[in-house]
Amino acid sequence: MMKKILIGLAGIILLAFIAFYIATKPTETKEGTYIPSPFALKLATSPTTDFDNTIYKNPYTGNKKILMVSTEERNMTMANGKKFSTGNHPVEMLLPILHLKNAGFDVDVVTPTGKPVAIEMWAMPEDDENVKKIYTEFKNKLEKPGSLANFVTNSLKDSTDYAAIFFPGGHGAMLGLPENRDVSKLINWSYNNDLFMLAICHGPAALLAASIDANNEDFIYKGYNIAAFPDAVDAQGPMIGYTPGKMPWIYGEKLNKLGVTIINEGADDTVKIDRKLITGASPLAANNFGKLAATELLKEMKK
Repeated sequence: MMKKILIGLAGIILLAFIAFYIATKPTETKEGTYIPSPFALKLATSPTTDFDNTIYKNPYTGNKKILMVSTEERNMTMANGKKFSTGNHPVEMLLPILHLKNAGFDVDVVTPTGKPVAIEMWAMPEDDENVKKIYTEFKNKLEKPGSLANFVTNSLKDSTDYAAIFFPGGHGAMLGLPENRDVSKLINWSYNNDLFMLAICHGPAALLAASIDANNEDFIYKGYNIAAFPDAVDAQGPMIGYTPGKMPWIYGEKLNKLGVTIINEGADDTVKIDRKLITGASPLAANNFGKLAATELLKEMKK
């Protein structure tokens, strides 16, 4: 009898292991790329958000806007050669926009060459009416953004249109932005003109562009404290099938070497303001990140 019970338990354990293996295996798309596993999606995404629809007293009525710089690249080639279907995370992009709009600021959208914004649609909170509404409102801008290259070449030097630069998160922020010289020129220009810099989750990876053609001592954000998606959490991605392999490079480590300190250890709701750099740790921080950015920008505009 005991033997039959043990055999039965072994069978149950084996079936549970198989089910877990399947649930944690990244899902291959028809294009041959991978999106997070069903298990990872349950852990890391939600059909709704915590957007609180803050009403800002005396919203901004001037002409200054926010320039959102998004990735146009979708596929991240992991260390094992498999391609992760990524882009900008919709919650980390759209919740801050909701707050900025509530505070009276319009948002312009650019990608490096003007190609459509790549979005992690598998992370879209399908039951969140506020997010769906702002996505519909911005759909044309996201599909037909401006060209950062054109802006830098033709308008950067004399532009007085913007109050802040915004780099939304998603692993796509690591694609095509950190090594882009136009991004480098934009960041240094915004810093020298005392604009706010907003970056959430993997968005701070784009700040690495400011180190192009500069040594470590000259990095403009040396000595800053930020909230960002931790390297240690990225390292766990393959274990739950969030990513189909190990990261191709480690962005937080590179920021650390340039003198930047990441203050959070988890992918949590941490936000941080250090001088005019406002950062957030993950999608869980998107609401508070947007609220902090809107509040600080309103304070600045009143000066």
